[in-house]
Amino acid sequence: MPLQLTITQAGANKPAATLDLPAKRITRTPVSVTFRGDTLVFYAATVDLRYACVRSANGQQLRGIWVQPGLRVPLVLSRQEEGSASVVASGAAAPVATTYHTEQVTLSSQPGNVQLAGTLSIPDGPGPFPAAVLLSDFGDHDRDARQGNYRFFAAMATAMARQGIAVLRLDDRGVGQSSGDGSQVRDLDRVHDAQAGLSYLRLRPTIDPAVTGLIGHGEGGNIALLAAAQPVQPGFVVTLAAAGVEGLEVLANQAEPITSPADTTQAGAVRRQAWADVLSKAAQLRSSGSNAAQVETYVSQQRLKMKSEDRKQAEATRKFRRSMFEIVHQTINNDQAQAIVVNMLRQRYPNQDPALTRRRAMDLTTPKYRSFLAFDPQPSLTDVKCPVLLLHGTDDAEVNAASNLTSLEKGLKANKRVTSRRLVGVNHWFQTPAAELIPNPDGTVDSVISMPMLDTVRDWVQLQAGR
Repeated sequence: MPLQLTITQAGANKPAATLDLPAKRITRTPVSVTFRGDTLVFYAATVDLRYACVRSANGQQLRGIWVQPGLRVPLVLSRQEEGSASVVASGAAAPVATTYHTEQVTLSSQPGNVQLAGTLSIPDGPGPFPAAVLLSDFGDHDRDARQGNYRFFAAMATAMARQGIAVLRLDDRGVGQSSGDGSQVRDLDRVHDAQAGLSYLRLRPTIDPAVTGLIGHGEGGNIALLAAAQPVQPGFVVTLAAAGVEGLEVLANQAEPITSPADTTQAGAVRRQAWADVLSKAAQLRSSGSNAAQVETYVSQQRLKMKSEDRKQAEATRKFRRSMFEIVHQTINNDQAQAIVVNMLRQRYPNQDPALTRRRAMDLTTPKYRSFLAFDPQPSLTDVKCPVLLLHGTDDAEVNAASNLTSLEKGLKANKRVTSRRLVGVNHWFQTPAAELIPNPDGTVDSVISMPMLDTVRDWVQLQAGR
């Protein structure tokens, strides 16, 4: 597709640009230009296009990587004088982006005739296309798996549909337009919902039923594997940060949720004051005649001390959470379990709102929580025969990549069609590391889905389809 970047000099060392991409009806779209050493970065925020490149030695070409949702390709742009009739863009072979459309769908999950509402993103054309149902993590999520301004599943669906893979994403039970009660959902209920999504896709005339699978995030990945252990298996499974250990162990190793903005503010204030005290003491040492090396030694020691204290607090939190979850797991009677949990929370967080404490205790004793606490992913893994892709981020603070991926690999060792990958610098929500993104004018950084994850999933699914 022909494309053109028109670069102008708005002022001293202030280049500006516009983008024309006629095939996509993009005309004179504003593009920011940023210098990073010898690298030029062009970014069109309105259409989420990024081109990081360097100039050739003769200054007549730009050579770099062109990135947009679902597409990451090498690209060389040749310089043309203003008014030239043509603009040349050349790149290495890459998946061809396609157009797609979306449809609002409703399907039934049995037993109980639960109505699940969602969105199907499907490539234009006759097909048949490979397809996937997206399964959300533990908790209550809408079809976009929205976290603030970050729409994880919406970004995945867009990227994959543009590369010829249909995607169905659904509101969880009791969320959005789906019926049911999310607090009452057990793992087998979620398996039924996944199977209902597969059945819906396989009946579509433009979908390839043999290459229709499940892509699950967090607990959704475990649900996908559980569905794959059933007699009628999906065509493939992709897990994104699935657990390889028991649910109780996964939850115990996560951070304790902040219950109010006041808690966040207080914790931040305490930490800032502690560091301010260190810097004040360092200034006193300088004024009293200590040399630079002595001051630096003091500051380094205090920094290590604070990190050590953070580790101790994190370990104390893990022990507390494990004890609390074990109480819930072992105490069948909800009233008794809630009374013990309320007492534990009050002792550990005496300033917490009593209403929040009671609500937390009630949440922990719902069928959904009890089901996850009791869940062990290992027994069913030996029955998974379909192709499986396991993905984990090395910076995942919620589901540790090392322990969980290793456990999944061991459980699936009899399946010779398992591929696993660790994505460096990627967190639990599979976001591009903030250090790799261009900050907004106010210094903030918008969350962007990980391109290596999208590329890996796309290429692997297309491989299953023989493309």
